[in-house]
Amino acid sequence: MLRAVAQIDGQFHKIADQREISQYIAQPKATVWVDLEAPTDAEIDCLRTEFKFHPLSIEDVMRDVQRPKIEVYPTYYFLVFYTLAYAKPEAPLDAREIDIFLGTNYVVTTHDQPLHELEEVWERWQRNGDDMAMDMGQLLYLIFDSIVDEYFPLIDVLADRVEDVEQHIFEKFNKEALEDIFSLKKDLLALRRIVSPERDVINVLLRRDPPILPSNAVIYFQDVYDHVLRVLDSVDTYRDLLSSALDAYLSVQSNNLNEVMRRLTVISTIFLPLTFITGFFGMNFDALPIHSNILLGVSLFIMVILPLGMLLYFRQRGWS
Repeated sequence: MLRAVAQIDGQFHKIADQREISQYIAQPKATVWVDLEAPTDAEIDCLRTEFKFHPLSIEDVMRDVQRPKIEVYPTYYFLVFYTLAYAKPEAPLDAREIDIFLGTNYVVTTHDQPLHELEEVWERWQRNGDDMAMDMGQLLYLIFDSIVDEYFPLIDVLADRVEDVEQHIFEKFNKEALEDIFSLKKDLLALRRIVSPERDVINVLLRRDPPILPSNAVIYFQDVYDHVLRVLDSVDTYRDLLSSALDAYLSVQSNNLNEVMRRLTVISTIFLPLTFITGFFGMNFDALPIHSNILLGVSLFIMVILPLGMLLYFRQRGWS
């Protein structure tokens, strides 16, 4: 689905026919935004005919799962960014690719699925276009800002999950915490693989080489750059916490195992003399006074008093 709108002197003009796009782009005062959702072959051809994009850029749009990047062409930038969210609690991280073409007076966005981040910018741009004196730099900033701002709720969800894991380890030891730890580490690694290249993308835009973006846009992208750095710092912090949590899990598990082995050792030690006494009197020797009631009573007394004495001794020494 293709939708396009042009802003000229604060007035918005919807572009119904994609063949008219090049006419609006040819006007220096026009600011054109073309959005393609799940583009068809005909709409991909529009990128070739109306915008004259390089075949390599078109090929990247048609491919899935590109790495976040920026490619600099003589008349435009080609950027790959990602939106991130959890579709459901405890579900895998949902990363959706968005490809962006940025020219001197146009932005073209392509994506396979609906993105509420773009919907917010689309409505905000047309609602406040007169007040914002929108140029391409500010429009691209709004898109990036909307995408990156959604990373912070994701970080909050990860922080809550890390706290839950720590509670499962220290407050009430739960064996399922190990699975949660590796699941979180996987999500944090995927998050870093996406956000770290995006930091490099913003850094290239800040250098303005070639200077497609106006100079007044630098301060806006510096704000996005700072937000991306905050996200990366949070990711590194929680990765360190999870590494410590994993070490704590293994330590607690080892301590629990040692506790079990210590208790089993105490029990074995207590029953050792009992085993000797019952085994000794269980042998078939005719010379032994097996039929003596006094000796039987003494044996039973020893078998009761000896374990109790050993147990009391172990408790005084803190072994049980």
